[in-house]
Amino acid sequence: MSPETAPLRAGLIGLGMMGRHHARVLRRLAGVELVGAADPMGDPHSAAQGVPRFDTVEQLIDLGIDYCVVAAPTAFHEKLGLTLANAGVHALVEKPLAQDVASSRKVAEAFEAAGLVGAVGHIERYNPALQQLRARLEDGQLGSVYQVVTRRQGPFPNRISDVGVVKDLATHDIDLTAWVTGQAYRSVSARTAYKSGRDFEDLVAVVGQLADGTVTNHLVNWLSPMKERVTIVTGERGCLIADTLNVDLTFHNNAEMMTQWEALSNFRGVSEGDMIRYAISKPEPLQTEHEAFRDAVLGKDSDIVTMRQGLVNVVVAQAMLDSASEGVTVSVES
Repeated sequence: MSPETAPLRAGLIGLGMMGRHHARVLRRLAGVELVGAADPMGDPHSAAQGVPRFDTVEQLIDLGIDYCVVAAPTAFHEKLGLTLANAGVHALVEKPLAQDVASSRKVAEAFEAAGLVGAVGHIERYNPALQQLRARLEDGQLGSVYQVVTRRQGPFPNRISDVGVVKDLATHDIDLTAWVTGQAYRSVSARTAYKSGRDFEDLVAVVGQLADGTVTNHLVNWLSPMKERVTIVTGERGCLIADTLNVDLTFHNNAEMMTQWEALSNFRGVSEGDMIRYAISKPEPLQTEHEAFRDAVLGKDSDIVTMRQGLVNVVVAQAMLDSASEGVTVSVES
């Protein structure tokens, strides 16, 4: 922004574990001023740090904010989103967009009808390892893509109480898989487990298929004593492995071997080839996400996760839950 341009006035709803990180980034974001925050539960992490803190979204809107970041529990996303849309305030809502498909659709349609910028905080899109992976897929490094495997495992986060592991964590994998491949989901078959005594699932295993036939596998749980965030894309020329915890990207080349055995002469196999670990720059994904949303509010070309895309992710997540409940493969409605 030019020096004479007034900064965008930003508000923040939710001052919990994620909200404190949004507050930190908003404070240092060029061209943006954090002018207020709202959380009826107070400010346990002292994230507001001098800006006014309110109990309601309406009080925050009265400050005259240009946009708002919503980091409140998922159960409140629909009400908060509709209130912001009705007030003409652009919004970045933490994933998932809302607690179910109907609520997510209402929010997405409200922002579209008002001509507002609405985005969903699927932060994995901004992880440098996955951005590099996507760019290499677009360049054809793997040739035809056969399979996408994701593993997202770790201990239970006590802050999550209103959704299960599918909507809280698997939505990351749903979004990143469709994004890196450029393909929509067509079907899913899932199984869930309830091991921690809660009303919501804490483990899901999913087999899916994308529009072009690519097979997907997702293993997500809150039951593991170790934390893992891995995406493996396998294609005809090898595989790319993104470790989003450590922001690493590795390529394993497919060194095809020509067999001399007549019985196997028609078999096209693979063998271990060279392995390359790429050196990549590692900006903070949350910073990149905020920069993209700021630019979108300013009317610039920007790669945000739109609310319409966030709605699709909730649709796929619900298909996973329906599949697990019914014990069948479920087609995903586009």
